[in-house]
Amino acid sequence: MSRPDPILEELGLLPVWVRRAADTANVAGPVAVDSSPITSIEAQTKELEATPGSFPVSSETPINLLDWDTLKARVANCTRCRLCEKRTQTVFGTGDEKASWMLVGEAPGANEDRLGEPFVGQAGKLLDNMLRAVGRTRNNGVYIANVIKCRPPGNRDPQFDEVAQCEPYLKRQLAIIRPQLIIALGRFAAQSLLKTDASISSLRTRVHQYEGVPVIVTYHPAYLLRNLPDKAKAWADLCRAQEIYQEISR
Repeated sequence: MSRPDPILEELGLLPVWVRRAADTANVAGPVAVDSSPITSIEAQTKELEATPGSFPVSSETPINLLDWDTLKARVANCTRCRLCEKRTQTVFGTGDEKASWMLVGEAPGANEDRLGEPFVGQAGKLLDNMLRAVGRTRNNGVYIANVIKCRPPGNRDPQFDEVAQCEPYLKRQLAIIRPQLIIALGRFAAQSLLKTDASISSLRTRVHQYEGVPVIVTYHPAYLLRNLPDKAKAWADLCRAQEIYQEISR
């Protein structure tokens, strides 16, 4: 018998996290993957690349024309909504800036606000272990960001107007990185990206689209720490993400 995967063993997910061909039978019907070009993202990128140097960068430059470094600086000094008043610092994101996968969470918590990096603490460790189980890391093939770049007071859900003011930053990150797949981590991230109030259980079983990019919905790592049986479902979601990515990459 082969030796158990040490990462899955550490997570306490054996044997339910061992991937078998039968796993895919739990998905209702065939998964349809839209392999059409990412038109909305490419249009923004080509607009900037077609006329290099023609857009002077200033505080008035539209967000969808900023390069990566200027976008990061704009976020760091953002005052577009009330969340700027009580933050310690913004949380721009972290990872591979040429990633094929982009993971999107909700908003920074207290530790993220203090350290300036998304998904730290025990939830971050679990996320890192989950990524390693599918051969990825924060700095290898993955970029991690949030819908909201500032911590909401008391870790409350971000409000509609806060999401609206911050979403252009996420869209520009997406346009520059140009990932082939998005994984929405948790209910709020999924509902914000997909503009829906549907439950996470119903969203998990389908492939969605955001800005022309396929989206897989799964549970937030912090939720999984409190609900251990659902780790098996999160593993199934990551396996589905792998399958879709492989289909897109052919």
